[in-house]
Order: sequence, then structure tokens, then C-alpha cells
Amino acid sequence: MTTNADTAQVKRRRRAPAGAAVLREDVTEAIRAAVFEELAAVGYARMSIEGIARRAGVGKTAVYRRWRSKLHLVLDLVSAVAVQGLPAPDTGSLETDLRLLYEVTSRALRHPVAGQIIPDLQAEAARNPDIAEAMQKALREGQQSVASGIVAAAVARGEIREGIDVDLALDLISGPLYWRAVVVRSPKLPKGYLGGLARATAGALKAL
Repeated sequence: MTTNADTAQVKRRRRAPAGAAVLREDVTEAIRAAVFEELAAVGYARMSIEGIARRAGVGKTAVYRRWRSKLHLVLDLVSAVAVQGLPAPDTGSLETDLRLLYEVTSRALRHPVAGQIIPDLQAEAARNPDIAEAMQKALREGQQSVASGIVAAAVARGEIREGIDVDLALDLISGPLYWRAVVVRSPKLPKGYLGGLARATAGALKAL
């Protein structure tokens, strides 16, 4: 027979330890969204925990429960981009795989928020090795993983030769769009640019 004392004891065992913080996911997501908005609005150097908290509609304590500083917060978010990665196209053709990859990447890089955040973080990366490492991971490793899959599939189909210089192939695939988006910062791609880029890149890969 269960007594009131037994029930109370079970409830005490289920209760979270004293001082333990239960982090609400909706608050965490609000803070993450606020970071991207704040970065786009004021840049990394002027960004503050106070500004992030105000934009997210939470107190500063809610931010500090999750991240020790704005540096750790930004590094966490930038690194998460690399983990999410890009969808790996598998259309059965090297050129159409590249075209799909370029379309997805172009939309992401040309988003107004990304267009403001990436150059700013790259400038900070020149001064901060931690940010540089996170940017390297976010902007290169995720893209390389997908590009490597495209190259491997093309080799398996016989579209490009075995033993191709993979590093050179990845540079050919990934370089042009980042040049346009991050260095040139062209507001609009010329008509037919992505299709032409896919054809040219496929041709270059087949010639390696």
C-alpha cells in the first residue's frame, strides 16, 4: 500500500536538483535568432550581450546561462552552421549536381543577413584565431563535404577520372561563389550565371 509519505518521497526524487537550470529551447532559439540579427545590425565589435538579450526579449542572465561570453556564443552558432551542412545533390549528372549545389549555396550566401555577417566575421577572424578557426569550419568544411560527395559520384559514373586531384577539384567547385558573395559582394548575379558556372566547372573537372 502506498502512503502519502511514499508519494512525497517519489516526488522529491523526481524533482530537479537544487540550483539546476532548466533551459527552455524556445528561449535558446530566440537568443540564437537575436544574435544573427544583432550581428547584421551592429557587427561583432559593437555587439553586446545586453543588445542580444533586449532583441530576444529575455534577461542577460538567460544568455549567460547558455554561453560565457559573446565570443563563445558566436563561435557556437558559426560552428553549428558547419554541422548543418548543405543537402548533397544526386541527380545522376555532374553538371546538374553542381547547378543544384550552386543554387542552394547562392541563396544562402546572398541572404541579406548572411551578406552582412560573413564579411564582418571575416574581418574579426583576422584579429581573433578562435573566430578564424570557426569560420574556416563553417565556410569550408561543410561545403567540402558536399563537394567531395559530388566528385565521388562523378568518378563512380565515369564522368571524371579516378585519381583526380581532390583538393583542386574542391577549390574549383567552391571558389567562384564565395568570391562573388564575400569578396566582390555583387548584389545580383548575371542572368544564366549559375548554369554557366556549372557547365564550366564540370568541364574543368573532366579535364583534370
